[in-house]
Amino acid sequence: MTERVVIRPLRVDEREAWEPLWAGYLKFYKATVPAETTAVTWERFHDDAEPMYVLGAFVDEEMTGIVHFLYHRSCWTVGNYCYLQDLFVNEGARGHGVGRKLIEAVYEKAKAAGASRVHWLTQFENARAQILYDEVADRSGFMQYRKIL
Repeated sequence: MTERVVIRPLRVDEREAWEPLWAGYLKFYKATVPAETTAVTWERFHDDAEPMYVLGAFVDEEMTGIVHFLYHRSCWTVGNYCYLQDLFVNEGARGHGVGRKLIEAVYEKAKAAGASRVHWLTQFENARAQILYDEVADRSGFMQYRKIL
């Protein structure tokens, strides 16, 4: 299937195809966001002043996966880091290289933008995704702590 996968930025008129994948991602993580947040997120992806981006994976012209990423400053480098914030592939397309191709596309974009690293988080229980992540990246050895405000 990987030879049939096309990765590209999503156009502003593709929100209707993107939104079910975004909803699937949120459902997977048992999360909700207000409709306003989804609308603003979509607008940010298409605003040249924003450092947020979205790519879609297409198989036979059907969107089967998405990845969201953004650039941010670091105290450890002069250049930016790239945070791969969200990655989702439809259940039927999993295990066929779509997620890998999305991650590799982010690597290419980040390198072209001068970022020195790509990083992301996943839940400890997300064992299936970790099989792929262990192949394409290194575990940092850090745990995330956060305080929701």
